[in-house]
Amino acid sequence: MSDRRHAFTGSPFEARFGFARAVRDGNRIVVAGTGPMEDDGSSTPGGAAEQAERCCTLILRAIEELGGSGSDVVRTRMFLTDPADQDAVGKVHARHFGEARAAATMVGCAWLCRPEWKVEIEVEAIVSD
Repeated sequence: MSDRRHAFTGSPFEARFGFARAVRDGNRIVVAGTGPMEDDGSSTPGGAAEQAERCCTLILRAIEELGGSGSDVVRTRMFLTDPADQDAVGKVHARHFGEARAAATMVGCAWLCRPEWKVEIEVEAIVSD
């Protein structure tokens, strides 16, 4: 029997697209691509750094809800709509996940779920015993 658990942020995309923000199965936590969405469903204002900060806040909240922490992160993927934002997003990433020294990928993409989004981040973690 699986001990699979889910975490949700209340994003309207979770219900509309049929997914959980994060899933824990055993000691593994997988966090879906997380955009800069506020608790009221609005998009986080500001530039890529402010939006990346919000993405990381939501990601860490989901990981902690499932019994993990930022130090358990082993893989991150950052999606940017403008390559000029790589340094700003990279600094936010380093502040939140730098000590974990996770494997990381940063890629450019043409668009994200909302046109005002500049960044989306997904994460995988393995919870230490």
